[in-house]
Formats: sequence, C-alpha cells, structure tokens
Amino acid sequence: MNTHLGRAVVAVATSAMAVSLTACGSSDDGDTRPGEKSDAIKVGLLLPENQTARYEKFDKPLIEKEVAKFTRGKGQVIYANAKQDAAVQSSQVDTMITNKVNVLIIDAVDSKAIAGAVKKARDAGIPVVAYDRLAEGPINAYTSFDNEDVGRIQAKALLEALGDRAGSGQIVMMNGSVTDPNAKQFKSGAHSVLDGKVAIGKEYDTIEWKPENANANMAAALTALGKGRVIGVYSANDGMAGGIVTALKAAGFADLPPVTGQDAELAGVQRIVAGDQYMSVYKRYAPEAAAAAEMAVALAKGDRIDGIINQKVDSPTTKGVPSVLVPGIALTRDNVKSTVIDDGVYTVSEICTDRYRNACEQLGLLKP
Repeated sequence: MNTHLGRAVVAVATSAMAVSLTACGSSDDGDTRPGEKSDAIKVGLLLPENQTARYEKFDKPLIEKEVAKFTRGKGQVIYANAKQDAAVQSSQVDTMITNKVNVLIIDAVDSKAIAGAVKKARDAGIPVVAYDRLAEGPINAYTSFDNEDVGRIQAKALLEALGDRAGSGQIVMMNGSVTDPNAKQFKSGAHSVLDGKVAIGKEYDTIEWKPENANANMAAALTALGKGRVIGVYSANDGMAGGIVTALKAAGFADLPPVTGQDAELAGVQRIVAGDQYMSVYKRYAPEAAAAAEMAVALAKGDRIDGIINQKVDSPTTKGVPSVLVPGIALTRDNVKSTVIDDGVYTVSEICTDRYRNACEQLGLLKP
C-alpha cells in the first residue's frame, strides 16, 4: 500500500473535546526521558475472520506497520483471528487481558456479543478501539468507513449501470450478515438510493457473508422471480459477488446483469476487468489502519485523541464515541489503474493473469 496515504486524519473535530484517558501499565523502556511516556506497549489486535481476503492481506500488516511507526519500533502487536466465531473472540479478549496488553483493537465478529468482553477489558484498565465494525460496550474509540455512504455508492453505481432499464425488471439484494452492524448500514444506505427507483424482487441477509450462501440465495431468487426478470444484483461485498456471478452463469445468462461489490478483492477486481462484476467499493485500508494504530497508541499511553478524530458516533450502548470515518471510492473498469494499481494494492501482473490478458489489453493495462 502506498505510503503517500499518510496519516489517517480525515479532518479535525469541529468542537473541542475533553476525553479523560488513563495510562495502562506503561513501563520504562530505557529511552524514556523524565515526564515522557513509554513506547514499549503491547497492542492486542483481534480480527474477525479469514474468509475475506482483506484482513490477513491488508489490515493486519498495515496495523503492525503503523503501531511500529507510532511507537518508534518499540510497540508489540499480539494478534488473534476469531475465524467467524464470536465465542472464540470473547475468549481471545480474556487471553489478551491475562497477557496484560495495554490496549485492544477489536474488529468484532458479533457487535452485540462482544459487549461483555469489552466491559471486562475496560474493567481491567484496558482501553478498546473498535475497528471497522462498531462494537457495543464501553469502547473508547472507533474507526471505519462511512458505511451508509458505501451502500449509497453501490446503489448509485447499480442504477447508473441499469440506466433506462431500471423500470423493466427486478433486482435482487444480497446484504451481509445480521451479526455485522456494518451490513445494516450498507443496507440502509443502499435502500435510501434504490427505493422507488427500481423494484426489489428478493432480498436476503446472507449468513456469515459466505459466498456459498450468496450463491444458494441467488439460485433461489432466480427460481422464484424467473431468470428473465432479474436485471441487476446489489451485492454488499466482493466475496458474495463471486458466488452470485457463479449462480448467474449456471443459470445460463448470455449477458450478465450488473453486480455490485465491496472491498476491491483481487478476484473482484479481476471480475470487473473481465466484465463479470460491474463495480466494487475500494476502501483505502491504510488510513483506517493508521487511525486505529494512532488512537490505540495514544490511549495506551494516556494521551488525548481529540486531534485525531473527525466526528463522534453513537453505538446502541455508547453515545459520542470519538471516531475516524474514511470515505470509499466506486471502482469500475474505468478506474482500475488510478485506484488499486496506482495505490500499489495490486500489480498489473497480479490482476492480468493469462485468463484476463485479453480483457487487460482492452483496458490498456497490458499492450497487445
């Protein structure tokens, strides 16, 4: 990922905030001057699953890199992945508490189920940064993308792709998992654009975001609605889009209807290049990771974070959570180069394998 993306600060908060923070077990690292707080902190990082490529490929290494930057190489990241199991993630919080981490960054499997574990951490004097998903419980800070806007970006792109055909049939909506609060926000943003503009024939909340579940749902929707009536598919992410495209091809579509996505996964970008998927939402993970790391280090050291945040967000349990929200970008065939390639997310050779060579030549990514 390009280093020019810099710090994660999108804007400085418009009002002064007094955030009372308590240092959590910092120890002298030998280089700390009198009155200065130690950089030798332990950051617990809990990510939710490994079905989606982004967590292991982008989020983990980016957060590790940013923690090292903000601690002058003295901070330690202790990592665990819950593999989509909320009970396992709660147990991982207990382990982090036992290991006496100074701060936790948690991307919750289940935003409600994690609340008790968040309270345990706070009771142990460990601040918690909710990462990517707005965890419930007494969190200290939150960073993610503007999730309702992500849904709006997807929906607007779908309507643009449909054009005058928007009134000629029905779309299928494939939302994410109900355990993920982001999925609810994506759905809300999408509905705010789609409702009244196009008929929604079938809508699903996809269990665990799994592509195979999206595939089964899509096949069921085609059976219920009739292949000829489906003119487009709102898919909340790229993984599910892959399952949806497979179902559409199995149903015998000569020309695939436009399918949306999110995350700019490599397979999703390749489908976009090939014309099988219409768009994805490219989210620059570097600013999100940098915000999480910067807030986590500050909280661990007892420093203020009001100069880092750009707004406050309310969760179902906590009002006015200091937050950094990052905007997303619509990625289509027209801007593959200026987004994921120019930002260093993927190389041309990674995208343009033999299978996609002709499509890459058509886009000018490769010379004929």
